[in-house]
Amino acid sequence: MKALRFSGRPHPAGLAVALAALMSAGPAALGQANPNDSAQNAYVGSVQAVALSPDAKKLSLDEAIQLGIANNLALTLARENQKSATAQRQQLVNALLPNISAHAERGTHQLNLEAEGFNTALIASFLTPFGLPASEAASFPLVATVDSTVGQLNVSQALFTWEGWDVWKAAKANEKAAYYNTQSSRGLVVLNVGTAYLQALQASAQVDYAQALLKTDETLLYQAQEEHKAGTAANLDELRARVQYQTQQQTVIAEQNAFEKAKVALNREIGLDPAQKIELTDATPYSDLATMTIEEARQKAYASRQDFQSMRAQMLTAHLERQAVKHERLPSLTFSGNYGVTGVTGEVYHGTFTAMGTLSIPIFNEATFRGDRDVAVAQEEELQSQFHDLETKIDQQLRDSLLDLKTASELVKVARSNVDLATTALEQTTDRFQAGVDDNLPVVQAQSTLAQAQTQYVNSVYQFNQAKLGLARNLGIIDTQYRNYIPGNSAVPPQGGK
Repeated sequence: MKALRFSGRPHPAGLAVALAALMSAGPAALGQANPNDSAQNAYVGSVQAVALSPDAKKLSLDEAIQLGIANNLALTLARENQKSATAQRQQLVNALLPNISAHAERGTHQLNLEAEGFNTALIASFLTPFGLPASEAASFPLVATVDSTVGQLNVSQALFTWEGWDVWKAAKANEKAAYYNTQSSRGLVVLNVGTAYLQALQASAQVDYAQALLKTDETLLYQAQEEHKAGTAANLDELRARVQYQTQQQTVIAEQNAFEKAKVALNREIGLDPAQKIELTDATPYSDLATMTIEEARQKAYASRQDFQSMRAQMLTAHLERQAVKHERLPSLTFSGNYGVTGVTGEVYHGTFTAMGTLSIPIFNEATFRGDRDVAVAQEEELQSQFHDLETKIDQQLRDSLLDLKTASELVKVARSNVDLATTALEQTTDRFQAGVDDNLPVVQAQSTLAQAQTQYVNSVYQFNQAKLGLARNLGIIDTQYRNYIPGNSAVPPQGGK
């Protein structure tokens, strides 16, 4: 963002609308992993504001989002950019207001008449006609020391500067664009924190499912050992059960590690110490969402999307800049004056004043005018192109979100049914093994099928919730209505779950 300065004649050097482009979280973007380096992506960093506690901190989704809004690095930087835009507007309005200053000085001055070209003979020639004897005139001191005091009040005011008013209005529009950018950043923080919380819930659910299967494997291993000891089962059954048990142990260890890393990533985004232990108090939510047509979604997005409103404000800024450049050719009128007293310290003081109007008419600045015009035109046309692209991009994002939401909802239903079927199959194969009808190979296969079904179900619920958050983000309402898309109540897990 370039700084606009008024120096005498206010001259806008072309207000640069270089505000940071904020990520618009469409479904395609949601599928891409953000870099974990906060130097590359400020949304995964935070300004740590919460001290490390030895006790585990209970953390709900609402609390995580509020901490993210307060401490996330990207939103903090956006707020600072907004403050800079406000400060720039204040600087510009001050240049259009009356400028009043007071000046006072007291000093000792030594005056050397001889250094100014006077000599004794010349002074005598001036003073003798006024009755001063020649002898006294000849002794007139050529060097004198005087103590003087000056007090003065100065005032100046720009009476007419059309381009100055245009630049000030452009700064107001730029401040509004910075505000919308901050709100857009706020929405993206809610999206990222919500996604990180859901990822942690997903990892937690995977741990629960893996531990449940581990308990089942432990029971089957014990049964295989006892049957092998009794001579009713082959050693192969015991070996197979032990391999399955140890394989599931590996799965539990890996899932626990993923869960801990997900919590550390969540801590980084919301301003908690990475070492802070947290307990997620919200369970994995699942709830259907009312259908919405693309026309309804587009209408709501154009009214609510902060990046869309920011782009419109930036276009207004560029238009006002162009008007300011056009009005550079016009004359400007300023008034300046002062009133004060001056005199020898401790003696007689005399009042002084100045009142002056200045009309400034640019004449030999054609190259500057044309250069400023070309820059302003290029900026405005560039923003117009970006605005039209954003309109199309919003339409694409909304269509992708609606398609992803529909697909994810169907995948959840199928995944839930698969878990129920796999659970029933495991129960039946376990009964056959316990009854001695079959060995434990079908049991191991059924366990593997159930583990895959449970993983698919957890992933599909996560993708469905992520798709809902993505739709809310693309509608521009995620920061105020995210609970309408991710409710606080939890879904009942399918059979074979936790």
